[in-house]
Amino acid sequence: MAQKQVSVKLLIDTKTNKVLFAEGGKDFVDFLFYILSLPVGAVVRLLNKGTMMGSLGNLYDSIENLSNDYIQQTFHKDSLLKPRLPPCNADSVGMVPLLSVAQAPILAKSFFGCSRTNNSWYESSLMNSSYGSSRMNSSYEYHFYVTDDPKNFCPACQSKMSKKLNYVGSDVKDENLPSYAYDGYVKGVVTYMIMDDLVVKPMPTISSITLLNQLSIKDVSSLQEKVVHLGLDEGVALLKASFESNTVLTDGKES
Repeated sequence: MAQKQVSVKLLIDTKTNKVLFAEGGKDFVDFLFYILSLPVGAVVRLLNKGTMMGSLGNLYDSIENLSNDYIQQTFHKDSLLKPRLPPCNADSVGMVPLLSVAQAPILAKSFFGCSRTNNSWYESSLMNSSYGSSRMNSSYEYHFYVTDDPKNFCPACQSKMSKKLNYVGSDVKDENLPSYAYDGYVKGVVTYMIMDDLVVKPMPTISSITLLNQLSIKDVSSLQEKVVHLGLDEGVALLKASFESNTVLTDGKES
């Protein structure tokens, strides 16, 4: 399956070789905002701990190399080293470059209850209450605990919390819009303006001349538009630059 890409248009000052700003759609802005939701362990893994600035790579190595003799039995190293990525709609996977990373599973909205819970308890209690009875069959159990990790244990009986529960989400949608319009973080109703330092805002409605004046551009002939396509490699390079630079788009353009 071909890797999906995100396109963005750059406005470049060829005299300074710097990106003034980018014009991007919902998919590119969703990608940028998604960076803030990534667990630190996922970031270290994506950026290659050996090339990272600072000491987070060493911390990652420490956990990786620490013998299981020193690890709590209820703790799994992979929860830090290979953390699950934040929730997203399955249809949108790959629309944003980093969402297609196979190194960490995407966390869907799944919830679990105690494996000893018997659905008949709830059904029986409803039946009894409908007949004005408060009787409950003692053979039925229902422990009112919920988790998003089926490896957790029930506080009431220490059984695995592996019984999958049905999640009911909000369903306030416009039938005239495609399903992907509700994925991600921002609405796709406008084009967004992304500055070189990753300041994001809706594209202003003022004239191009006024916008260029605000950016202190005097020589229009030095400006060049360039459409670039971001796949996984470019997405990771942009992520890395966002930790190291205030000229992220310029740096990413040259990587």
